[in-house]
Amino acid sequence: MSTVQVGDVFSMEDENGQEVEIEVLGLVHVDETEYAAVAFSEDVQDETKEDIDVFFLKVEGEEELYEIEEDAEFERVSKAFQELQEEAAEDLN
Repeated sequence: MSTVQVGDVFSMEDENGQEVEIEVLGLVHVDETEYAAVAFSEDVQDETKEDIDVFFLKVEGEEELYEIEEDAEFERVSKAFQELQEEAAEDLN
């Protein structure tokens, strides 16, 4: 089990080699693997919920996050996270 939690902030390099901070917005398990829904910390602070670009990273080890390489894997994770969000919204009603 990882120690990655919602609200954690990590530094990583973007595609231009610039260091950026990302914040964990949610976690989901798919096929016995944990994934983190993350966004750039700056966006989380400055944008409305609808304007934040969310992406998914695979959690391996205690605090290691990796890009999802395969489109099919990304689709499964995206769908699972969307279902989790819909369930949470239903629970609020």
